[in-house]
Amino acid sequence: MQDACSEKGIRLRAHGKMHKCATLGHLQVAGGAVGLCCQTVGEAEVYARAGIADLLVSAPAPAWGPPRLASVVNETGAAIAVVVDSIAQIERLDAAACAAAVVLGCLIDVNIGMHRVGCTPDEVVGLAARIKACSGLRYDGIQAYFGHLQHLENRAKANAAGTERLRTLVLALRAAGLPPRQVTGGGTGTYTLDLAAGVFTELQCGSYALMDVEYGDCGGPQGAWQLRPALFIASTVISARHKSHVTIDVGLKATSMDVPPRIVAGAAPGSVWRSLGDEHGAVVHPTARGGDVEADDANPDIDWPVDAPKEGDTVWLQPGHCDPTINLYDGFWAVDATGAAEWWPIDARRVTP
Repeated sequence: MQDACSEKGIRLRAHGKMHKCATLGHLQVAGGAVGLCCQTVGEAEVYARAGIADLLVSAPAPAWGPPRLASVVNETGAAIAVVVDSIAQIERLDAAACAAAVVLGCLIDVNIGMHRVGCTPDEVVGLAARIKACSGLRYDGIQAYFGHLQHLENRAKANAAGTERLRTLVLALRAAGLPPRQVTGGGTGTYTLDLAAGVFTELQCGSYALMDVEYGDCGGPQGAWQLRPALFIASTVISARHKSHVTIDVGLKATSMDVPPRIVAGAAPGSVWRSLGDEHGAVVHPTARGGDVEADDANPDIDWPVDAPKEGDTVWLQPGHCDPTINLYDGFWAVDATGAAEWWPIDARRVTP
C-alpha cells in the first residue's frame, strides 16, 4: 500500500481505528505514512501520547471533544486535525483551540453518497470561509469517504461517479480562493481507483495492513488482491463429543458477528464456524447435516469423522471483519518467519475518562 501511494506521489495516512495499536501505527509511520487517522477523541489521545506526531480525527468530534483534543496538543506537541460538517462544530473547535492557545487543523467532511456524516457539497465553500476566519483553526481542506463502496463487487463505476463530484467540488473551492491543502479519503476497497483518479492527495486506508474475510470475498478494486491476510484468531478445541462438530472457545465475545469468521487451518477442509453462544463456537464438519447435532448424534449410520479436530487442538480462524474483532482483544501476538513472537498492546481501545 505504501509503495502504491508513494509511486503516485500521494500521502498515505493509515487508519488507526482498524488496529487501535500504537506499535503498529509507529511501524506504518516508519514505513512512510504521514501519520494516522483516528475515529475517536480517545484514539487521538492514545496515539499522541504514544508519540505519533500527525493525527487526523476523521469523524466530527462530540461536543465534549474539542477541549480534550486541544489539551492533548498542549501536552504532547502533536499536530492534530479534526473534520467538521457544521458551523457549530467549527465554533466549538475554535473556542477550545483559542482557550488552550493552540492551533487545530480543520477539514470539511463532505457527504458524497454515504449519508453517515458530512455536509452537502453546496455547503462546503461557506464552511471553508468560516474556518479561514477562525484564529484557532487552520483550514486544511476536505474529506470524502466512499465507505458504502468499499465492499461492492463492482465498485469502479460508482467510485468514478463520486470522484467526479469531488473533483467538481475541488474546482469550486479553488475558484472561491479556498484551495484545499489536502483532499483526504479513500479506502482499502477502492485504493487503486482512488490513486488513478488523481483527485485525492491523501488516502486513509486501514484494513490493508491485516485484511479480513469481507475484503477477501469482495475481491480487489481491479481484480485479484495484492494484499495478503495477516490477522488470525487461535482457538482451542475444548470438547469433541458430537459427530457433527467440535466445540471451541471462540464465541460471540471473541469475534464480530456482522461477518462470521472463516476457518483457515486446523480442521477438515470445508469446515465452518457456527456460534454456540457467548463463549463457544462450533467447528462444523463438512459431512454434517448443517450442524444438526441431535440428528447426527442419533444416527448410527453417521461415523465420527476421523479428520475432525481433537480435544486440545488449535483451530485458526480469519476474522470476518477486522475492526470490531480487534476491539474485543487486549493485544496481538506478532510472529515473524522464524516463529519469534512479540506482544503488541491494542492500547487505543482503552482510554482514560
